[in-house]
Amino acid sequence: MLKLVPLRGRPDLRAQVFSEVFLALWPAFMVEDPTADLFFAQPHLDACLDTAFAVVDPARPEAAVGRAFAVPFTFGVPGRENLPDAGWDGVVRWAHADRALGRAPNALSALEITLLPSHRGRGASRMVLDAMRQRAAELGLSYMFAPVRPTMKHLEPFVPMQEYAARTGGDGLPADPWLRVHVRVGGHIVKIAPISMVISETITDWQRWTGSQFIATGTVVVPSALVPVHVSLEQNHAVYIEPNVWVRHVVPV
Repeated sequence: MLKLVPLRGRPDLRAQVFSEVFLALWPAFMVEDPTADLFFAQPHLDACLDTAFAVVDPARPEAAVGRAFAVPFTFGVPGRENLPDAGWDGVVRWAHADRALGRAPNALSALEITLLPSHRGRGASRMVLDAMRQRAAELGLSYMFAPVRPTMKHLEPFVPMQEYAARTGGDGLPADPWLRVHVRVGGHIVKIAPISMVISETITDWQRWTGSQFIATGTVVVPSALVPVHVSLEQNHAVYIEPNVWVRHVVPV
C-alpha cells in the first residue's frame, strides 16, 4: 500500500517531487499560474511542508512515486462564509494572507495529487485522498476541501462545467473519473469555481507552451485545456480561465 509522507520529515524527497519527471505529467501552461508562487516559491513552501507530501511505496521508501500538496487556511470567518469562486487561486491567496496575519487555520484544501503512470489505478488515488483527510485530522483541522480539475473535461471544452459536473453514471456517481473518486470516498460537490485558475501571457508564450499557432482573435481550443483560451492578437495576449469543482470532504474524528 502506498504511503503519504510529509516533506517536513523527508527533505531527501523534496528534489524528487519537484523534478521534471513530475512536471512533465502536466500541460506546460498549467505550471504558469502566477498565484502558485504563493505556495510553491520560497519562503512560502517552507511554511507548508507539513501538508506537502511525497507518495512512496514502503518497499522502496527512497523513491517518490507520486506527490500531493494541500494548504491549510481559515474558513468560516467573516468574508469567508463560502468557498471562493476563484477556487484554486482563491484558496492559495487566502492561505497566504492567513500566514502573513498569523491566523490559525481550521481547514485544509487539496491542491494537487499526481501519481506516476506506473502507480495509477488499483485505488491509489483514493488511498492518497484518505491519507490527506487523515492528515487534516492529525493537524486538528475541522474541514477539508478540494478544487477538483475533472480528468476528462478537456475532451469537451465548450460544455459548461456546471453541466459537465452534474453528469452521473447508472450508479448515481459522477461520470467524470476524478470527480467519481472524490465522491466515492465520501466527498460532496459543493459548487463550481468558475475562475479557479487564471493564466495570462503573451501570444508567443502561449504558442511555446502549447505548440499551437494562434492566428486569429477569439477563442482557441488547446490540448489539455478544460475550456477555450481567449486570444487577442491586437493586444498580444491570451488568457485561460479554468473552472474547477469544489468538493467538501469529511475529516475523520
